[in-house]
Amino acid sequence: MPSQPLPLDPIEEAHRQWESHGWGDVADGMAAVTSVMRAQQIMIARVEEVLKPTGLTFSRYELLALLTFTRTGALPMAKASARLQVHPTSVTNAVDRLEKAGLVRRVPHPSDRRATLVEITQAGRDLAVEATERLNSKVFANPGLPADKLDTLVRILAELRRDAGDFDTGDAPTKW
Repeated sequence: MPSQPLPLDPIEEAHRQWESHGWGDVADGMAAVTSVMRAQQIMIARVEEVLKPTGLTFSRYELLALLTFTRTGALPMAKASARLQVHPTSVTNAVDRLEKAGLVRRVPHPSDRRATLVEITQAGRDLAVEATERLNSKVFANPGLPADKLDTLVRILAELRRDAGDFDTGDAPTKW
């Protein structure tokens, strides 16, 4: 992130360039995609800065948080991958790092010999709570937009995600 704001909006300038090069029919789409990607960079930077003292990355934090929400504190690795919407290799890498730090452990599945559970340790629970409190107070309480605009943003992004096949609730009503 630049230490000082730029004197112009580079996405607006790119939009102008798209139009001047004859791509005006897709300039709005380019601006939308680029804006979302830049917004993600900004949010990830904020989250990573807040998590830095905990030693967690956001992906490792997400796994710990997911495990704290389960009834038993454990999930099959494949189910963790599906819930986090990441490739199984990413979960394996996160588990490797978290296991090395004593925050999770791999345990045999009680009824499926082919599956391995990832189980959170007490140290993992404690760190997940600390990280959540930090994120809640320093990022989630003020995500960068006024509260009255958050619902609109989430609705638009949920529509994009649903249309991309990210989830399908069928006829069941959703919050967004």
